[in-house]
Amino acid sequence: MYSIRQGHLFSLQDLLDLEPTEHYTAIFEGINIMPLLKIVSKKVCEGAPQSLNYPAMIYSLFARILEGIATIKLLVRRLKTDVLFRLDCGFSFSDRVPSEASFSRLIRRIKSSNVLDEINHALVLQAVEEGFIDGNHIAIDATHVEARDQAPQKEEVEQQPVKEPKKRGRKKKEAYEAWKKEQEEIENHLPLFEQKIEKQLDYTFGELQKEMPNAPRWRIKKNSENKNVFWYGYKLHLAVETKSQYLLAHLLSSGNMNDAKAAIPLLKGVAERFPFLNITKVMADAGYDYNPIYEQIYRMKADGIIAYNKRNEAPPIGVDKYFAPTCVREHSYRYDSYDAKYETLKYTRPKECKGCPLADDTLCQKVIKIKKTIDLRRYPAPARGSRAWKKLYKERTSVERVNAYLKEYFQLNNVRYRSGELAKVHVDLLCLLFNASKLAVDRINTKLNDKAA
Repeated sequence: MYSIRQGHLFSLQDLLDLEPTEHYTAIFEGINIMPLLKIVSKKVCEGAPQSLNYPAMIYSLFARILEGIATIKLLVRRLKTDVLFRLDCGFSFSDRVPSEASFSRLIRRIKSSNVLDEINHALVLQAVEEGFIDGNHIAIDATHVEARDQAPQKEEVEQQPVKEPKKRGRKKKEAYEAWKKEQEEIENHLPLFEQKIEKQLDYTFGELQKEMPNAPRWRIKKNSENKNVFWYGYKLHLAVETKSQYLLAHLLSSGNMNDAKAAIPLLKGVAERFPFLNITKVMADAGYDYNPIYEQIYRMKADGIIAYNKRNEAPPIGVDKYFAPTCVREHSYRYDSYDAKYETLKYTRPKECKGCPLADDTLCQKVIKIKKTIDLRRYPAPARGSRAWKKLYKERTSVERVNAYLKEYFQLNNVRYRSGELAKVHVDLLCLLFNASKLAVDRINTKLNDKAA
């Protein structure tokens, strides 16, 4: 009996053409890659023709983060073996798969510009126009990012000659003035982010962004069990809108930099890029409890809801632990309201004073008003310890959730570059994709709600 092979009605090419390749379409629609193409494409028409499909290469870098592909080597292998994935990234059958070196040159061209940050800014503006971002409350925080590259060995420090012991006792007035000038000159010659935090108030966001160190460094921190944790790498500082959880600003710094030194650049970045947002509250943990940070928040016409850090301060007199005034018998006054016109906090008489014999005495006032500008750190609006303050402070957890999302789903823990400039490209990519994913989800939910209505 003869075996007759029957012909196919459709070829494999026709079937693949009919296959829907819209795996990442909802996310990629919110990203305008034209600024990227202007940087990586040829500037003139002369010379050899452009053989690489740069739009598809850019989309494949996005897809690598979304698919959890660890390295560029694995990305190239996936593009060679998975036809549908190659089509989803924008490659055609006639395009050759780029090599690892081609992707490396592409990333290095992106490194020399700030284009990813500009695209992210345009995407957030689009989310604001569509009504997905309120912008009244923002939260700031930092998270550590380990560098996968091997840490350098510690250099041996040469033993310096033993100095003569300093004379004990107080310096004379002339010697003290000379010593003070010497210390000021030394501090003025230090890099900007090694000086005191209040120095940053006089700089713009662009100047602070250029001066921020981003080389990987060693860092030590106490964990929840009060044990020392060491890591070698970076820190990612985020400013998040608490309601929608969009990233309004982000900065990558060296791992050894204090969290509070990135707060003013973050706030300046949000204020300069989104001046139309009516920001009223800024939430942060106790690591950001510094007077210059409160000053920057006040300049933005907002209030800082920041946990208080006692440090080595003397206990306050005449107030309780939340700095509310107390009566003669040391009962705390109750926070009543805030007058935005005069910037005053109103406190009313405690409940315990109803049956007190000193209630009608001049020592016990019925109402006490305190101007918050007396001490922005101690008297935010609403007052510390009140229910309104505690409710607002809980919104700070939104930035911690964003940190977790970036590490679990967007490969924040997979930085495989030796230099901080290349690591910044990786971080900018994943922050851009996070906002693009949020925008895609919000658009889909809006369409579903319109259909249901």
